[in-house]
Amino acid sequence: MYHRQKLRSLVIVTVRTMAAAVTDKAKSMGFKSRYLVRLVLMDEGVTQTVEGAENDVKIAASGDEVMEYICREWVDEVLIALPDGSLFPNAFYRCLIEMGVIVHVWAFQEEMPKDRRRKKTGRGCTIVSSVVYRRSFRQMACKRMLDLAGGAAGCLLTAVFTVLIGPVIFLSSPGPIFFAQTRVGKNGKPFRMYKFRSMYPDAEKQKRELLEKNQITGGMMFKMDDDPRIIGGGRGIGGFIRRYSIDEFPQFWNVLKGDMSLVGSRPPTVDEWMKYEGRHRTRLADKPGITGLWQISGRSKIKDFEEVVRLDKEYIENWSVKEDIKILFKTVKVVLKKDGAW
Repeated sequence: MYHRQKLRSLVIVTVRTMAAAVTDKAKSMGFKSRYLVRLVLMDEGVTQTVEGAENDVKIAASGDEVMEYICREWVDEVLIALPDGSLFPNAFYRCLIEMGVIVHVWAFQEEMPKDRRRKKTGRGCTIVSSVVYRRSFRQMACKRMLDLAGGAAGCLLTAVFTVLIGPVIFLSSPGPIFFAQTRVGKNGKPFRMYKFRSMYPDAEKQKRELLEKNQITGGMMFKMDDDPRIIGGGRGIGGFIRRYSIDEFPQFWNVLKGDMSLVGSRPPTVDEWMKYEGRHRTRLADKPGITGLWQISGRSKIKDFEEVVRLDKEYIENWSVKEDIKILFKTVKVVLKKDGAW
């Protein structure tokens, strides 16, 4: 699942008659060396998955499955290449933009919407690209430097907490001190997220039995008061480290690795991700974070998932290094006050 994770993920959207030519052109332009490339076919009337490959590019979906596939899978960028003179799929394009996906279009699709476009020409082919959440190299470098500095300091604190609370966790509930779980990161990329274990070893099994007590509307996330899976309950070591967010400290290692950022949306579990619609996917148009606008705006007091999505989207749209620093300081204040902790 985690092979080739340093590559970006590109989905080529085309029709069967153009598949060979488009994949050949993508290969000549170097896409296959820089991207994990997959192919989906939008032939009219095709409703089932077409198996096979073109120029060693896997055909992953077709027809009515295309949007569902893009919504559920790791997709950073989409390249639309349709026959000259064909009607541009505006609704499809708008859905992709709403998801926060970078959209490239073969330049002969001149009727493509002109919002936030840039052109790139290479090897006799012009590509027009659109992106909603554009960041300059300088902005991204500043955010990464902040993450590296914060991640390094956080890992040192994690080492201290491991010595202090690790034995207490083990004595209270024999088993691993750390908990690792597959989470969904930027644009659907899966990664292993780490935490101090605050729950009993059978927590995932118990979760299935407690779903009816979920306090988040729509079941898009799982949260409940007095969670019986917590080690020792609210007054035990599990409740203590969750109340002060100490269980989150191992995620500073995820920040150093580049899977996460200090500030961003909280990464969903795989089962939560599978329930997402296009508008929900927008919250992961950027790297997930240890803290974010949702955490300083109420945390467990917010029960409506649509409000969580709104706050995450607001953060991504208005992002700046200054805003990240402000959120980090507010997070410290919220944690110390135990305001809205689970």
